[in-house]
Amino acid sequence: MILRDPVHGLVSFEAPEACLVPRLLDAREVQRLRRIRQLGLTSLAFPGAEHTRFAHAIGAAHVMTMLLERLRGIESALPVEHRITPSEAREAVAAAFLHDVGHGPLSHLFEESVPGLPKHEHWTNAILLDPSTDVHRILEAQGQGTAARVAALVRGEHRLPYLAHSVSGLFDVDRCDYLLRDAHATGVRYGDFDLPWLLRSLLVHEAPKHGPELAIDGAKGLPAIEAFLIARLFMFQQVYLHKSTRAAEWMVRAVLRRAVELHQEGHTPEHFPRALREAAAGQMPSLAAYLDLDDPWLTTAMHAWEADRDPVLAELSARLRSRKLFKTLEIFGEAARPESVPELLARAQGIVRQAGGDPRYHVHVDEAVVVPFNEEGKDPMMVLFAKGPARPLREVSFLLERIAGASIRRVRVVMAPEHRDRLVAALRQEEG
Repeated sequence: MILRDPVHGLVSFEAPEACLVPRLLDAREVQRLRRIRQLGLTSLAFPGAEHTRFAHAIGAAHVMTMLLERLRGIESALPVEHRITPSEAREAVAAAFLHDVGHGPLSHLFEESVPGLPKHEHWTNAILLDPSTDVHRILEAQGQGTAARVAALVRGEHRLPYLAHSVSGLFDVDRCDYLLRDAHATGVRYGDFDLPWLLRSLLVHEAPKHGPELAIDGAKGLPAIEAFLIARLFMFQQVYLHKSTRAAEWMVRAVLRRAVELHQEGHTPEHFPRALREAAAGQMPSLAAYLDLDDPWLTTAMHAWEADRDPVLAELSARLRSRKLFKTLEIFGEAARPESVPELLARAQGIVRQAGGDPRYHVHVDEAVVVPFNEEGKDPMMVLFAKGPARPLREVSFLLERIAGASIRRVRVVMAPEHRDRLVAALRQEEG
């Protein structure tokens, strides 16, 4: 199978290790990913960001085939028992392809919006292991236990740590694809990096604790891995934490929270799905109920909720559908410190309450914290030189030394537009 991809060009799944991808493409659980956008609500800020988890799955699998080709080129440096077998290579490509199969509507946003709902990793594991799924049946047709081994790889577990970390780690096929794909779709060039050269720069290093690990050729690959990690930093700054996206995400959370509250109070909104009914009742939603959820369901539900008799649900749903997004005010200094956030929220809610607004739904303090590069508590990725010992990335790169463990932290007050002037004036006055 050969596909055309806007990021990687011609994508081939013709090699023996890629034979599972064409079979998995038509699985119901995989086709569902066509209906889940990779970046959730980011298209409200970047109009081109309409790509899906399905496209990303194809990209991640393709990057894994590229990585396996490089590993075959350097496997002579490994003992035979530390080399990847053909069946392990096949399972690695399948794991790369299926690593996000459990995502809910709007990707990460949905799992953060419904109290008690497990994260997407739980659902991915369930899809791989549940005998009722197409994915499970296709994997098990390769041999008993294949689904369990692929699930372990997705969790970052394997007898070969370097293979496990290529699916889930600091430098993995997931990040390699989504950074390039998200940058391409949003038009943000800061997310670009030289993937072919980076892969060509990979070597293997004998880690003291658990055997071979991927490493970087210091003579060739240092600028490439720096560009990869700096691209991640820039994408968080420019795209993933964009103020309009974060405001829209808060609004969706508020909509879903209000819908669940109404259901618990005895008024069930139209198009309220079985998975949310089960979660609202404190039950674990069934896999079948969860798989019914996708972006079109949420869009249809919010359309119906515009006419709901509850004014809060109707108002928030209407604002979202017509892109009348809440406004934001970024907070700096002492007021933005973690210990100050509860007081900041209380002040903002008090101002909204005095103005006749709903403090639960018309104002929020959004605190976003991300660490783009962090090797603390992990075995660091090493850099190999012709002479001298292997050294961690942060020790040989002044760029990475400065961002290692450092966090991007954004604190913003998110508010209904009708309260913006009052809130901005009051909060700025207090800052002054």
